[in-house]
Amino acid sequence: MKKSLLLLLLAIGGSGMAAEPMPNLPPAEIVARVLDTNPSIQAAGSQVLVEEANRRRLEAGPYEWSVRLGGQQRNYTPATGSGERFNEWNAAIERPLRLPGKGSADAELGAAGVALAETARGDARHETSRALLKAWFTWLKEGTSAKQWGEQVALLDKQARAVQRRQQLGDAARLEAIQAEAALAQAAAQLAQAQVRQRTAAEDLSRRFPGLPLVEPNSIAEPLPVSGSASEWIEKILQHSHELGVARGEVGRAQILAGRTGRDRLPDPTVGMHVSRERDGEDRIIGAYINIPLPGGARRATADAALAQADAYGRREAAVLQKITAEAAALYQSANAAYPTWQSGREAAQRLGQAADLTARAYQLGEGSLNDLLAARRLANEAQLSARLLQLDALELRYRLLLDAHQLWDFDGEDETGK
Repeated sequence: MKKSLLLLLLAIGGSGMAAEPMPNLPPAEIVARVLDTNPSIQAAGSQVLVEEANRRRLEAGPYEWSVRLGGQQRNYTPATGSGERFNEWNAAIERPLRLPGKGSADAELGAAGVALAETARGDARHETSRALLKAWFTWLKEGTSAKQWGEQVALLDKQARAVQRRQQLGDAARLEAIQAEAALAQAAAQLAQAQVRQRTAAEDLSRRFPGLPLVEPNSIAEPLPVSGSASEWIEKILQHSHELGVARGEVGRAQILAGRTGRDRLPDPTVGMHVSRERDGEDRIIGAYINIPLPGGARRATADAALAQADAYGRREAAVLQKITAEAAALYQSANAAYPTWQSGREAAQRLGQAADLTARAYQLGEGSLNDLLAARRLANEAQLSARLLQLDALELRYRLLLDAHQLWDFDGEDETGK
């Protein structure tokens, strides 16, 4: 048990982070289990079962054998003589028959429905993975913010005690002590707010994705630059896009349905056999019949509607392709720019930190004011916090790019049970 816990801590953010291929992320096997229990993914998996049953229904066809039974009484009254009464009955068995080509079209339509449901299940898993990644990094960012403000509070608390000591020795004015205490109070308020946001993010993450271990990493890994051109990444994302796959699947199914509906413009005939017994068995009749509906305007309108629906789905596919291409291009640009942005932010934080240290040394030597020192500390803290958040932004954007290209948490080979 202790060994498993240690391995989990190392995988999430411990000393083994350097060997982790995707640092600052929960282990892939845990993510897979969490996704398998997600209600939206399970609902999409149930829809696959619905379409499989629908496929069997379409393959079997809508027609069934039917039996008709009837009875009658014949009264025979001649012009002269006494009348006669006969008990008679009749029976028939019939069944509509699908014309050639309709059965194979129905089977093709059922298979297209199953394929579309499976693609939709993959889309649900991908969208849930996106939501998990976003919520995870929101929690990391809020935790980083709380940690940064905690460090600032500790630094300002130390500074406030030093000023109080100097005031007691007569080396600092009362105003400086008030300024130090005010700066400490402001930082403490920011820390309290950051801690509330951190707890809120943790609560949201744990409730939306139960079973995901929330272990804060010991450090944040340095992001890597994005390799490859925009066109290469866009092509990868389009190649693996479930949303685009769903749109194309809807087009394919609509086209098959249009073809199948067009075939229904020629109605299916009904064939049957009947037997009857008349005049108390004196007459016995055996026959066969065929019933052919006469097509009307409703069938033509239904076929026209199916063609128009297929055209609508085709145009919707073009819109989805345009949307995903634009989103992929924007994501690539953001991820590509995030790395140099973080480097600039880190450089600024280092410079402002050095400036704050020099200002503190000058104040200790009596060559500067406390107000200058507090301002330098505030700028250094803001820059350090910004650099850390930019670092997490760069990590998140790169992971999001990998996720959309199916190079991160690619569980498409697994079914709804994770097998």
